[in-house]
Amino acid sequence: MSSPHLLPLLLSALLLCPIPLRSQPAAPSPTPQCLLNFTALGPFLTPPLPADDASRCGLATQAVALLLSLHLAATSSFVLPAGAASCLSPLRAALPFPLPPSACGLAGLDALLAAPGCGNVSTLADFDARVPPASRQDIGASCDRDLSAVPDCTACTTALSKAAAAYLLPGSPNAGSNNSVTGCVQYPPIYAGARASPRGPADPATAYCLFLLKANPPQSGSSGAAPWVYGVAFGSLAAVLLLAAAAGSCYVVRRRRARAAGAALAADTRSKRSQAMESISASTTLVKFTYDEIKAATDGFSRESIIGHGGFGNVYRGVLRDGAEVAVKRFKNCSAAGDAAFAHEVEVVASVRHVNLVALRGYCIATTEREGHQRMIICDLMHNGSLHDHLFGAGECQMAWPLRQRIAVGMARGLAYLHRGAQPAIIHRDIKASNILLDDEFEAKVADFGLAKFAPEGMTHVSTRVAGTLGYVAPEYALYGQLTEKSDVYSFGVVLLELLSGKRAFISLGEGQSFVLTDWAWSLVRRGRTVEVIQEGMVEPGPNEVMEKYVLVGALCTHPQLHARPTMEQALKILEADSAPSPLIIPERPIPVVANLAEIERSASSSGSGQLFSPSGFRSFIHANEDAALASPNET
Repeated sequence: MSSPHLLPLLLSALLLCPIPLRSQPAAPSPTPQCLLNFTALGPFLTPPLPADDASRCGLATQAVALLLSLHLAATSSFVLPAGAASCLSPLRAALPFPLPPSACGLAGLDALLAAPGCGNVSTLADFDARVPPASRQDIGASCDRDLSAVPDCTACTTALSKAAAAYLLPGSPNAGSNNSVTGCVQYPPIYAGARASPRGPADPATAYCLFLLKANPPQSGSSGAAPWVYGVAFGSLAAVLLLAAAAGSCYVVRRRRARAAGAALAADTRSKRSQAMESISASTTLVKFTYDEIKAATDGFSRESIIGHGGFGNVYRGVLRDGAEVAVKRFKNCSAAGDAAFAHEVEVVASVRHVNLVALRGYCIATTEREGHQRMIICDLMHNGSLHDHLFGAGECQMAWPLRQRIAVGMARGLAYLHRGAQPAIIHRDIKASNILLDDEFEAKVADFGLAKFAPEGMTHVSTRVAGTLGYVAPEYALYGQLTEKSDVYSFGVVLLELLSGKRAFISLGEGQSFVLTDWAWSLVRRGRTVEVIQEGMVEPGPNEVMEKYVLVGALCTHPQLHARPTMEQALKILEADSAPSPLIIPERPIPVVANLAEIERSASSSGSGQLFSPSGFRSFIHANEDAALASPNET
């Protein structure tokens, strides 16, 4: 074959069998992108911004909840897809302030971005399967409205709290075994913002009601013409007044003097009002009542309207013009320092919403010539009074066991929310029977946050001036001022023992002798006579094993050693369980609470067991020379 014919054959062979080229590395897979809409946070991140780390942590956590609600509305999923942990970096970039790890634990914030954490609920279908239609309809009816009004917002958040407590929180009938209080409390607001709110979760009123995110108005600067417009208007008005004065109108002169005096009084009032007081109107959507409204509602603050007393002042029963019955807490001796305390209580109570916490309806700030500075907070009236009224009022307590059981669980739920559901956590500091109010259905409501303290996450304790009531204060707090969530646990245990036994926490017997309920209860528990703590002759008593379980929880919560006590979340799980965790043990009490300081300091070096459960079963610990000291006042 000639060469001209070989060339086409060679070209054809090359086309059919190309020479392999050097292999190229595969293109890297794109980094997973965060699916959250961070631009939606813009209206909620304008000045003024929080300055302390704890408040910044709370704002960041609530911002994540808003973003997850928007994500749920778009995808019907509570959780982000795999690889979405990369959302932490853009979140930090979106926030106009740094988030040091010590503030709220970026690992925890990262976990919240990956999944809020409520058992196996991850999609809208999972939520619908867990929460029955009636409860979801209640959420829709309560939250499908403009939530800028306080009563509407309260109705919505109450429906959400009921759904969480009944179907999501640990111990509820359909809750999973790995549910957490923090995660499950967040799910209903996320759901409501995505499914129930007519304007969506980013609506300013909805965001504030559900997530406590306040959309601040933009800074002024675009209305430069306003000052001279007002100046011209004022100048014209002044000219008219001058002409009238020149005409000799004494009426106008007197009126101007009255106005000047009123303006001076208003300026003086504004100058005396503290910055904390001014922040209330800016940071809450509560109703601001006038002094005349509250005075009329309480019949001029008459003696007959007084329903309670305290170191702060009096509590009055009132009836508003719309017929609503309210309780008015009126602070006495108001001053600059008092304003700070008042602002603190308002902000604390307004920042938390739960079915077992007293909700704040509004407040009143006024200054009168006769009464001076007036500071009041207004709540819904609890017609059944306080737990103290029923336990220690006139006559013997007649509450049946099912009612006592319901009150105990309600108290525990409210405190567990303060410790784990609120951001940042709140330590009440003054849990006692008179601060547990009962509504028309005898639902327990934890009240009086005047002594509450925010507990920044990551801090094991707070050193503070001791405040509280004799008989309810934890030993480590009374002696050393060391305040922790376990201090509230101790006080809860005291109230629980009061509820079960019908006996007061502390009784002075004279001649240096006293009755301490916690020590008396322990003296019976350690001798295997646990059920004898229960009030004798109780109406409709429950099963012995259930009543004993409640007594053991009270004894465990009031253990003198801090680390031997459970958390409120653990105590709630035990109380809500169908049967007593078996076996439930109580660590040995090395000393009675009434021992002297030297004994307490010596015992601090010894390690007490902090276990709640042990295969060894319940143990009784007998201490010599305790029987006489720990006897009931009825036995001495």
